[in-house]
Amino acid sequence: MHKKLSKVIKATIIEIIVAFLLVVFSVIIIDVALGQKKEIAVTLINTMSLDKEEVINQAPVLEGKVIKNYPEYGSKYAKIQIPKIGVNLDVYYGDTMEILKKGVGHSSGSYFPGEGGSIVYMGHNSKKVFRRFGEIEKGDFIQINTDYGEFKYQVYDMKIVNEMDLDALPIQKEKEMLMVYTCYPFQNIGYTTQRYVVYAERIEEEEE
Repeated sequence: MHKKLSKVIKATIIEIIVAFLLVVFSVIIIDVALGQKKEIAVTLINTMSLDKEEVINQAPVLEGKVIKNYPEYGSKYAKIQIPKIGVNLDVYYGDTMEILKKGVGHSSGSYFPGEGGSIVYMGHNSKKVFRRFGEIEKGDFIQINTDYGEFKYQVYDMKIVNEMDLDALPIQKEKEMLMVYTCYPFQNIGYTTQRYVVYAERIEEEEE
């Protein structure tokens, strides 16, 4: 009886050990399989992320009057220089309050420099931006240096307009014109209902 009981106990222990080894072996196989899947998934994610980043960081290119790879909304893509009043500021694509805190905004409803249409820029009437706008005169120059080229404009008019006067900023594609505006009066702090708009048309510089 004692020997029979010992055999049963040994058989049970062996079965437990075998079962344990099978479980461990199965876990290892599953872990290896999942690990491979994880590596594949991570690789795919990294690949997709890389492709997206490459598209976003790809510089704009002007082909004829069409821009390929437009700047991402909210990104800086140009500099505006107005020598007459010492302006040399970054230009960002978009016109939100956050963008205007950083520099000059470009209305998303207007064209880009080089596309042959209306371009609308805006900025605060602060000392660091357009406080001296009233000093600009007809014949003065505005230079826009973008990631894809340099464009020069000559001022032909200035106006004080109401903020609701949409006709004061006509969007068209018959000729390339730059319209830059700020709040008026220039010394006013806070919200105003008037805008001071400077109008300039593109001029082609002679090649040397």
